[in-house]
Amino acid sequence: MKRAVTAYILCVICAMLCTEINAATGRWNAYMAYHDIQQIVPAGDDVFVKASHNLYSYNQKDLSITTYDRVSGLSDTHISLIAWNKTTRRLIIVYSNSNIDLLEINDNVTNISALYNKLMTEDKTVNDIFIYGKYAYLATNFGVVKVDMERAEISDTYNIFGYSMVRVVISGNRIYAKKTDNIVMSASLSDNLIDRNNWTVTENYDESIFNIDTSDHDRLLPTVSTLNPGGPKHNHFGFMRMRNNKLYGVGCGYAMLSDLMIPGTVQVLDCSNNGNKDWTIYQDDFGTAEQQYVDIMSVDVDPKDENHVFACGRTGIYEFRNARLEKKYTVDNSPIKSGFDGYNYNCVFTCTFDKTGKLWFVNSMAPGRSLFALQPDGNWDIHDKRELLDDNGTSKVYMVKMFQDSRGLLWFNFNYWNKPAVFCFDPSTGGIKAFDKFYNQDGVNLGSLTALPAIAEDKDGNIWVGTDLGPLVIESGDIFKDDYKFTQIKVPRNDGTNLADYLLSGVSIKDIAIDGANRKWFATEGNGVYLISDDNIEEINHFTFENSMLFSNNVEAITVNNATGEVFMGTDKGLCSYMGDATTPSDDMTDDNVYAYPNPVTPGYTGLITVVGLSMNADVKITTANGAIVAQGRSNGGTFTWNGRDSKGRRVASGVYMVHTAKSDGSKGTVCKIAIVN
Repeated sequence: MKRAVTAYILCVICAMLCTEINAATGRWNAYMAYHDIQQIVPAGDDVFVKASHNLYSYNQKDLSITTYDRVSGLSDTHISLIAWNKTTRRLIIVYSNSNIDLLEINDNVTNISALYNKLMTEDKTVNDIFIYGKYAYLATNFGVVKVDMERAEISDTYNIFGYSMVRVVISGNRIYAKKTDNIVMSASLSDNLIDRNNWTVTENYDESIFNIDTSDHDRLLPTVSTLNPGGPKHNHFGFMRMRNNKLYGVGCGYAMLSDLMIPGTVQVLDCSNNGNKDWTIYQDDFGTAEQQYVDIMSVDVDPKDENHVFACGRTGIYEFRNARLEKKYTVDNSPIKSGFDGYNYNCVFTCTFDKTGKLWFVNSMAPGRSLFALQPDGNWDIHDKRELLDDNGTSKVYMVKMFQDSRGLLWFNFNYWNKPAVFCFDPSTGGIKAFDKFYNQDGVNLGSLTALPAIAEDKDGNIWVGTDLGPLVIESGDIFKDDYKFTQIKVPRNDGTNLADYLLSGVSIKDIAIDGANRKWFATEGNGVYLISDDNIEEINHFTFENSMLFSNNVEAITVNNATGEVFMGTDKGLCSYMGDATTPSDDMTDDNVYAYPNPVTPGYTGLITVVGLSMNADVKITTANGAIVAQGRSNGGTFTWNGRDSKGRRVASGVYMVHTAKSDGSKGTVCKIAIVN
């Protein structure tokens, strides 16, 4: 009987081979840069490369490339130093936060977190590694740390009067540590090195012992330079947009009158190629000494031509076609005005295309100039508004995150501590309104609000803003009425006390994204990422560095690919994503757009099974071939997930299961099949 069932399943599998392959719901992905080669460390047939503070290896025999990241097994992000130990056949990896990993050739990783977790007032930064036998000696900003790479533990710590050490070497029977002022301390290896009195200032030593051997690096660099581990060019994703199933990202880099000089490169990830994520790096070699191409704050795509892309930031506006620079706009050839150096402060921090193909900009820190647009025919429209100027007639310092809502209104934020505000502009009438007073649901003015870095529209037409005090919302309606205002909403505790708390009160919100089920994803500074339900009541998930594969708790940007449910998170340590369980709902559920993945479900698979192509709040029932219900529920947007178990939590038997769907109004949907093999 079992053989007959299996044979039948195999026949069904053959009919399903054309089903699109999707990433598993709940899976994390890493998108690391490997562009800037920093260290090359040979390890037998393998070569380890630290590039852009990330790690990959190259096998010189089979020419294979292996990338390493937190999702695939490393314990942390942003690598400072690596070194190979021939004795233990392990690579020591030291991160910028002083966390330590030991990596073996078979990719096994052992974490040593003692230094990272140690509470101490001194700076724990590691500046140098010296391998000696089975040990790694680390020069730190408080002394020297001895790591036993065989036993995977810190065996000794030498706090040499709290001195900051930049180099450490062992020569003969002595250990030498060089301070930041080039004074060298040394001690005999036979002495008790923990006793700082055994370390003495040393002048009579061979200076060549501190020479760095670059022969392996120089020998391997020509080969390593030709390798392509994939990924973006930079780890900076301070601003992101999804357009046409592609992720467009720029680094940002200008914040509150501060030039961070982050490369201006536009980086584009194609998410449509059946899981083969391909990157396109836009031309970025046109910066000059007079005006560098840096601190780009926004990017958008022509709705009539996806190869036509604009980016803008501190140094002006850049027009690209087919990833090549077509034209640059500054004070010399456009309506841009500058209140500072005319070349370095063409401050256009935000742009967005409207549905007609007109491209809108806001000019910050400019005398008399505020709002303007580029028409499809190349002509400019000027819409300067007195509301966007300060008392001196200069446009507001830092206007960001412009977008057009579902009604055609343009929204953007004045994100500055001195009276931050949200602006709404109606292109059809020229009307503009400033929201510069914010309240909680009890009517109390939130006068201490100092930052407004985020804004988004949900599926109901409500506008959400992210502040340093948490998220606020203004309900859909005639927002130009006097009584319309942004408020901080209450969330009932539901603990029988009749009490409530304000949604994410006190959490600094950096960015907001809305998924296909109208749930809110909040990126925060220092608190990771929150997922809040459609009704704003339930905290569905709170991802942090500590409880997930999130690279950092400082998340600068977030966006959702509502075609797949993938949630992209741009952190201060690079780009990662989480495969969410909500997609944009379909108007009609048909045999062509409703399908399940993975399908077939193989014996080793224990993740979620995902059904996509559903309508909003679709009713879903999963049954056996003879009609017995094993699972049921409603879709998140256009997606429903099933853990492959019945109502009692037992993994279902091998077989073909039917997915029956119906629209929220009760009308019949469609049916698809899932084959499960145990």
